[in-house]
Amino acid sequence: MLPVTLTEKAAEQVKRVLAENGMSPDTAIRVSVVGGGCSGFEYRMEFDASPAAEGDIVGDCLGVRVVVDGASSRFLTGTTIDYHDSLMQRGFVFNNPLAVRTCGCGTSFAVS
Repeated sequence: MLPVTLTEKAAEQVKRVLAENGMSPDTAIRVSVVGGGCSGFEYRMEFDASPAAEGDIVGDCLGVRVVVDGASSRFLTGTTIDYHDSLMQRGFVFNNPLAVRTCGCGTSFAVS
């Protein structure tokens, strides 16, 4: 089971970017967590056309292939990735129930 889910808006945006850049619809988005940022951890999301590595969690969410590495999954369990496009905010937004503190940038967080 994937530790993250995409909203319909996020899935549509990923599919749009894949198509605009001529990438295969089989290209996955790799969601991970790395150390850094002002709160301790940062979210990363990138396109990945390579096969999943050992320990990766792979699944489909609304027609988008999603890959999460095993180490990141413990920080992402229950996270919903949304896409906002408004006057005040544009981009992917991570709604992580495990985050106890987030930064104003929206990509940095801390867990307890």
